[in-house]
Amino acid sequence: MEASFGPAFSAVASGAKAEASNSYKQHRRTPSSTSTLNYSPREEEDGMPPIGTPRRSDSAISVRSLHSESNMSLRSTFSLHEEEEDAEPQVFAEQPSVKLCCQLCCSVFKDPVITTCGHTFCRRCALTSDKCPVDAAKLTVVVNNIAVAEQIGELFVHCKYGCRATTPGGGGAPAPTSNVAGKPGAFEVDPLGCPFTIKLSTRKEHESSCDYRPVRCPNNPSCPPLLTMNLEAHLKECEHIKCPHSKYGCTFIGNQDTYETHLEVCKFEGLKEFLQQTDDRFHEMQLTLAQKDQDIAFLRSMLGKLSEKLDQLEKNLELKFDMLDENQSKLSEDLMEFRRDASMLNDELSHINARLNMGILGSYDPQQIFKCKGTFVGHQGPVWCLCVYSTGDLLFSGSSDKTIKVWDTCTTYKCQKTLEGHDGIVLALCIQGNRLYSGSADCTIIVWDIQTLQKVNTIRAHDNPVCTLVSSHNMLFSGSLKAIKVWDIVGTELKLKKELTGLNHWVRALVASQNHLYSGSYQTIKIWDIRSLECVHVLQTSGGSVYSIAVTNHHIVCGTYENLIHVWDIESKEQVRTLTGHVGTVYALAVISTPDQTKVFSASYDRSLRVRVADAEARASILKTAFGRGKAKFDPLVHPLDSPPVNQNNLHTPKNDHKRAPGSLGFWTFIFTNAPYVCVSVRHIIQNRRRGSG
Repeated sequence: MEASFGPAFSAVASGAKAEASNSYKQHRRTPSSTSTLNYSPREEEDGMPPIGTPRRSDSAISVRSLHSESNMSLRSTFSLHEEEEDAEPQVFAEQPSVKLCCQLCCSVFKDPVITTCGHTFCRRCALTSDKCPVDAAKLTVVVNNIAVAEQIGELFVHCKYGCRATTPGGGGAPAPTSNVAGKPGAFEVDPLGCPFTIKLSTRKEHESSCDYRPVRCPNNPSCPPLLTMNLEAHLKECEHIKCPHSKYGCTFIGNQDTYETHLEVCKFEGLKEFLQQTDDRFHEMQLTLAQKDQDIAFLRSMLGKLSEKLDQLEKNLELKFDMLDENQSKLSEDLMEFRRDASMLNDELSHINARLNMGILGSYDPQQIFKCKGTFVGHQGPVWCLCVYSTGDLLFSGSSDKTIKVWDTCTTYKCQKTLEGHDGIVLALCIQGNRLYSGSADCTIIVWDIQTLQKVNTIRAHDNPVCTLVSSHNMLFSGSLKAIKVWDIVGTELKLKKELTGLNHWVRALVASQNHLYSGSYQTIKIWDIRSLECVHVLQTSGGSVYSIAVTNHHIVCGTYENLIHVWDIESKEQVRTLTGHVGTVYALAVISTPDQTKVFSASYDRSLRVRVADAEARASILKTAFGRGKAKFDPLVHPLDSPPVNQNNLHTPKNDHKRAPGSLGFWTFIFTNAPYVCVSVRHIIQNRRRGSG
């Protein structure tokens, strides 16, 4: 600033330099400092900062004046802070390094930040500029450059109260520069101002208590401008001292001598304590009122949030009620449907019991006994294997589409879930306890939890496709090319116990009984002891590879590649009969035993099912066709492969299924469920009602 305080001010300023040098451990300015270069100069107004209210004694501060001074102080603080940010002089004691200068504003970094291009700029420059001046990259602030900020904080600058605006045309003055804010202006060292140089990082601390800081007389704004160091002496000589009780109505104005005399006769002085207590109470009430206002605002915000939550809860409640009504209507419809189904099932059971009481053999048509009940549709390829979980009334089907589908056979007759995990055709399924085991052409066995229908383990079982699976005595047997592996079932793990070798070809059929394991390969059935896992007998066939095996109480039955069914006596191990009739490979055999007789069902690639009955009275070792050669051969009762699926993943109930044209692919496998059905599979899964079977 220009020295506008007069000779007295200059003398006081000169005398204070020595005292200030002992008070601060900072650099003293040398005569050559007048030519110091200045960076990032800021403008500063020549006028003194406004003062809100005159200084009063503690005993004479009213609530109203406190509130007024507080508001004015806040406005002044924000105004000064903004002014300092935009026009504060910054004169360095020594020329800073060029590396500490921003390439956008050419001034020393202020709040340096690193941008996405890797360069450092002032924060304001980075936010107001579009591209980097070095590589033209888009500027985006990444992080503060703390290292550069600390280096700049160690630079020494002159106190702003020791700087003044450069006089235009003055000799030796530095050339005008441009501030960060873009305003033209420059500053130089004021020989009559503060003589100290301080670190840039501690500048605010020094300037807040600098003796050269301009102030105004708290008694009267019309008093001449003062420095902080001269304020105390001025107050002793000031002719505008007001009574401390002027806010209560006292009109006294005078100097220090008359001020003390006035206090002795002032009528408000005797009420000083009362007035102070009143002010304190007003102050407390004001604080309490402010606190109450905050509480009210908080409660209003909470009330608004509660109202929003209440509205949301009302909407959710309405949705719940609508959903409840919809579910109730649906449940009512389902209940009525279940009742109709139950009534129909009771009628069918009564009919079956009546037919059973009439005897197995009668003059009725077998086509009426085994009638197509419906078709499960959903697989995208042939179904190779089936398995029933009787506890949960579930049917599992494995297909060449690499999936296993889970069907409900009790109520909905729909696909409950599709199990995915294999990378090849699913060739075999087996259930042990609550675990489902699936074998695939990808040479693996996957363990599934039936309760959750989730995969729990995958075992690399063979080097070739896993063709068949069977379980017994907490062991799992898997058949593949020339090998049978025996696995101990330990929770979800399979521990290899033994590998049965000596087989001549693919093992496509495995059956386990209480004491023996039966395996079929090329023209051979091997019988293994289930406990010692040693081969105890070998049965020779003549019909090519064995594709299916069934064991009754008295017979061992196998189906072969050459369309034949061989029958052995289970005790003597002698072949008693070779059954013909099929014109395709016999892929599946199943047995139903009753106290009176045993039925053997055979499924062939020729798209037919044949039912054969063993004479129960004589325990003959011969299986006869139950109802004659012509009547025992049924139509396939399947959809042709080129027909579109109906009701995907559902049970489709056809009409006049026994009159449909045969499909182009024969039967592959079939099983019996707890429900009165025989499940047969080709591209889809077919359910045939089983009547008169016991």
